[in-house]
Amino acid sequence: MPQARRIGHATFETPDMQREIDHWIEIAGLVLAERDDKRAYLATKVGQLVVELHEGPEARCSGLSFEVSPKIDLSDVARDLEAEGVASALSNDTAPGLPRALVFNDNKGTQVQLFNEWKYLGDHHQVKGVGPMKLGHVAFVTPDVQAVTSFYQRVLGFRISDWIGDYFSFMRCGPDHHTVNFVRGEKTQLAHIAFEAKDMSQILNACDLLGQKNIPITWGPVRHGPGHNVSVYHLSPDGNTIEFYIDLDQMKDEELGYFEPRPWHRDLPQRPKTWANGTSQIWGMRKH
Repeated sequence: MPQARRIGHATFETPDMQREIDHWIEIAGLVLAERDDKRAYLATKVGQLVVELHEGPEARCSGLSFEVSPKIDLSDVARDLEAEGVASALSNDTAPGLPRALVFNDNKGTQVQLFNEWKYLGDHHQVKGVGPMKLGHVAFVTPDVQAVTSFYQRVLGFRISDWIGDYFSFMRCGPDHHTVNFVRGEKTQLAHIAFEAKDMSQILNACDLLGQKNIPITWGPVRHGPGHNVSVYHLSPDGNTIEFYIDLDQMKDEELGYFEPRPWHRDLPQRPKTWANGTSQIWGMRKH
C-alpha cells in the first residue's frame, strides 16, 4: 500500500461560488489560480493548490488529495486497492498542476486523489487577507471513528498521533502531528479545515482582520492539548469552519517515537497517547 506523504488540497461544493471565492481571497488570503463556470482553484501565496470549489446544491467537503512518493507507480497502487476491495480509476488533469491522479472513495464516502507529481501555480503572489503558509490538516465528523481511522492506517499508511478518549483520532502522514482528524458524530461532514500561519503575529493579525470584517471568532485564541497548536477559528459564508494555527507538534524521527520538545509540553517527552475527555485545550476561551 502507498504511504501518503502530505496533504495536497481539499475540494468543496458550494451553492454560491462567488461568495465563497471572495471569502477565500479577501479573508483567508488565497489566490484564485484558475476558474471556469462551475469550478475554481485557489492556491497559497507560494503557489500550492489548496482549495478546489465546485458548484453544487449544498455546502460540503467532498474530496481530499494526498501526495505519495514520485517513485510509486499509481497503477501498482490501483492493484493494491483492488485487493482491499476499493475501486479506483486513473485520471488525467484532475486539477491545475496535477497531471495524473488515482481517484477512489474512502470508507466514509469522501473522494481521495493520490498524486506523485505536481507543479506550482505561480509563485510569490501578493495576497489579501491572512495569507497562510500551507494547508495543514482537515478534520471530519463521522459516525464510526474507529473504522475510518483503520482505513487511513491500512490503505494510506497514516500513523496515529493521539486520541481523545475513544471518539477523536489525530493522524499524521509526515512530521506534522496531524494531517487528518476524525471525531465521532451522527452525520459525516466536515469538522474544520486548517491552515498554518507563520507566527503569533500573523494569528493576531488574523484576529484583527476578522474583527474589522465583523466575522465572529468561533473559538480561540487557544492552545490545544493534542498537537499543542495555538489556533483561532471562524466560519466561511457556507458555514465551513476554518482554522489558522501555529506551533503544531512535529515528529521528525519516527524511530524515536516522540514529538520535538517544546516548553509548553506537560509530558516530557511528549509521545503519542490517549488524552482524557475534556483535555482538548491547555489554555484559552472554552468552545461553546
